[in-house]
Amino acid sequence: MTEAADRLLIDAAIHSLTEPDTVHDAMATRDGDIVRLGRREEVEFLEGVETDVIDCGGRVVLPGFVDAHTHMEQLGQHLVHADLSRAESAAECLDRLCDRLESSEDGEWIQGFGYDESAWDDARTQPLTRDDLDQVATERPVVAMRVDLHTASLNTAALEYFAGEVPEDDLRYEHGEPNGIVVEDGAERVRTELTADREEMNAVLSAATGRAVELGVTGVHDKVRNSRAPQVYRELAAEGDLPLRVRIDYWSDHLESLVDVGLTTNAGDERVQTGAIKSFSDGSLGSRTAKLSEHYHDAQGGESDDGRGQWVVDPDDLESLLTRADDEGFQLSVHAIGDEAIEETLAVLESTDDPEAARHRIEHAELATDDQLERMADAGIVASMQPNFHRWAQEGGLYDQRLGLERRNRTNRFRDVLEAGVPLAFGSDGMPLDPLFGVHHAVNAPTDAQALSVTEALRAYTNGAAYAGFDDERLGTLEVGKRADFVVLEESPWEHSGRIEEIDVAMTAVSGEIVHDALER
Repeated sequence: MTEAADRLLIDAAIHSLTEPDTVHDAMATRDGDIVRLGRREEVEFLEGVETDVIDCGGRVVLPGFVDAHTHMEQLGQHLVHADLSRAESAAECLDRLCDRLESSEDGEWIQGFGYDESAWDDARTQPLTRDDLDQVATERPVVAMRVDLHTASLNTAALEYFAGEVPEDDLRYEHGEPNGIVVEDGAERVRTELTADREEMNAVLSAATGRAVELGVTGVHDKVRNSRAPQVYRELAAEGDLPLRVRIDYWSDHLESLVDVGLTTNAGDERVQTGAIKSFSDGSLGSRTAKLSEHYHDAQGGESDDGRGQWVVDPDDLESLLTRADDEGFQLSVHAIGDEAIEETLAVLESTDDPEAARHRIEHAELATDDQLERMADAGIVASMQPNFHRWAQEGGLYDQRLGLERRNRTNRFRDVLEAGVPLAFGSDGMPLDPLFGVHHAVNAPTDAQALSVTEALRAYTNGAAYAGFDDERLGTLEVGKRADFVVLEESPWEHSGRIEEIDVAMTAVSGEIVHDALER
């Protein structure tokens, strides 16, 4: 006698996203696995007395989205503190921070996250300054983190708190005085100070993971540094309160501790795993600290190397660090945005013992040259990229401001990445965490070299990201024998390719368990 399924999905357009993509009418799951795919009549014999039958009403079903590069603590902070990500001016940022001040407790720091001055209506290009934030409060510290986390803005009280703790080279000055803008290691020092304690981390990660599954995310590769997040993730998983899969990519300053306790890449269980060792080469385009071979189009004072950005980790130090981590058997995940930074990073990763087997990754790789893409393909190095960054690739946008037209059109060339044969994984970097927003921007990119088809973009956010996390044998496509991680969409991204970002997620499931349900039945 055939064992009944736990759950049946019927009247659906179930896209396997295999190559080639196949579409099925129905799917059966049991014990967290997919056990049958096909026409309804080929699947419904698995219905039993206790089988949950979900009529999808013709909706599209896809593999669950895997965000290959994100920051869940920061997403949670957006939800718990002042969310500045949709502010359209400096004044609106200040209003939101003032609202947060009014709802805060005495003595509490006022925190805001996600502002992006390049998108403001007033054409301002300078980040928030101490003069701006002093309008919110003067006696209590006020901190606003830029969307890329490479710049922090401080009021006078916060600047005084960090006096002597922020590297001098990371402070920005006006008229001989710090103007409250802090970049790179200085911004990281600020971010570390804001890191939640254990109780708040539980609230922050619970909010973040709950929001993620509402957006169809079934797994994340979370970049973690000096944080209680790993401990809290494991506690949530043990209590049955972690709704998605988490792969923890640890910052490089955790390497020796990981070695000491015997944790290495892929250690863990169904819900929480150890991922890569994460490091940096350069900074960001928004902060003018990504390392370029040519000057910034709008170079300002304060950048090292004559307006071409700066190293976050010196190339010699990076080589020593990555060699050590590779020798210990870790996957490597290195942030490199500018073409010069990619060159230095790629040279080190190419020299490791077996970069393809280790699935070493370059995070962002925004300005990779044709030669660098060919070498990444030859070495099997993963390009972990962010399609939502195309939000800044329009005329007059951030990339125009920082790079000019010619280099703007050379950023994030997803079509060229795939055609070169480079493994491509999509993530959000939390800007924002929203796979359909990212897929929309990949499909509707400004140039042919930057654009993907709907199917290609979805694969990068499912199987491509699963591959980057050694999970492609169990996740990333909908096939018999794989885990039943899936998402149900209200509309088809193929039929509405010009507005994919507007499509709602009706249901999300992890290992067959429904973790988000907005499906009208």
